Amino acid sequence: MQRWRGYEAVPPGWGRSVVTIGVFDGVHRGHQATIRHAVTQARERGLKSVVVTFDPHPAEVVRPGSRPAVLTEPARQAELIEELGVDALCVQPFTWEFSQLSPEAFVHNVLVERLHAALVVVGENFRFGHKAAGDVRLLTELGRRFGFSVESAPLVVEGGTVFSSTYIRACVAAGDVAAAANALGRPHRLEGVVVRGDRRGRELGFPTANLLHSRYAAVPADGIYAGWFLRRGDQGGATTFTERHPAAISIGTNPTFAGAQRRVEAYLLDFDGDLYGEQVALEFVAHLREQRAYPTVEGLVAQMHQDVAETRSVLTAAESASW
Repeated sequence: MQRWRGYEAVPPGWGRSVVTIGVFDGVHRGHQATIRHAVTQARERGLKSVVVTFDPHPAEVVRPGSRPAVLTEPARQAELIEELGVDALCVQPFTWEFSQLSPEAFVHNVLVERLHAALVVVGENFRFGHKAAGDVRLLTELGRRFGFSVESAPLVVEGGTVFSSTYIRACVAAGDVAAAANALGRPHRLEGVVVRGDRRGRELGFPTANLLHSRYAAVPADGIYAGWFLRRGDQGGATTFTERHPAAISIGTNPTFAGAQRRVEAYLLDFDGDLYGEQVALEFVAHLREQRAYPTVEGLVAQMHQDVAETRSVLTAAESASW
């Protein structure tokens, strides 16, 4: 998959293409359906497929301070899009100047002059241009003028729930990682670097890896979770997450010890080694319980043993179900 930073980076001589546009944070099941449709249409027409997305999230530029929690880091988002068979990914820097483009200017500058769109596939609630003035109807009218067609992909709905990034963020924020995984089509992932904590877990017999994540990351609600701890390794010359360990994950302030700082910590089952400084990821499979303060350290340790046993059981069952 070719990758371009900004539409000006589209190489000269780029032929006609099928384009789909969106923020695509999460690359959830709704996004996947839209992107797959674009890829299929491109292959049937003998054209290239292009995904256009934006960085940072437009809300941060249009309404500073309102940036929503990030479901997928840029590198992960690109991986997921590539897995769908896309030929090229254009990440458009969303600057204040870019936000001022009228719908007509956006279509002319990006879709016509650079990407030579033959077909544009967007979600049925797609908006574009200055002050989100453009919609699917206007895009279709502009397509007639400039020589491309438009198809709107229906929203993906299950059990009356529309799968959207907003819905998934709400699930993650509430700790409902199972619902988030269902909408994403995979477990929610949180990436970061392992840093040193207060080493209290080691003293209790449960050494944990403390995760320093990005400021805007979508972090699940405080609680204890069963999940996977991912480490990087070499695969075909590329460094990616290839090593996976079962983990009991704690998010919160360690109320038993009157902690004040919110932390994300993972206890790796059946693991002994140094993880400090590693770029890692956590994938959340199930919420086990709420955070709570225990009257004694012995009571906390007993509960941690139960958490580990439940984590092992949940992950074993999840693996069996995936087979």
